[in-house]
Amino acid sequence: MGLIWSLIVGAIIGAIASAITNRGAAMGWIANIVAGLIGAWIGQGLLGTWGPSLAGMALIPSIIGAIILVLIVSLVVGRTSKK
Repeated sequence: MGLIWSLIVGAIIGAIASAITNRGAAMGWIANIVAGLIGAWIGQGLLGTWGPSLAGMALIPSIIGAIILVLIVSLVVGRTSKK
């Protein structure tokens, strides 16, 4: 049951990050889950585990990490698609 909650929270975090950046609108749910989970790992690694927590993920650092991830991925994908 914990894995399902982690996937749901990861999807929400990824969706929030893509909505804030306006760069991940066409990412889809699987990409949102991946961005949310990896973003949570990045955010908690850089900023710690402060703030409210849900499904073992500190929400504010996780959202910040997901925003960072979405921006980096969109820059890399944008540069490779222009070549």
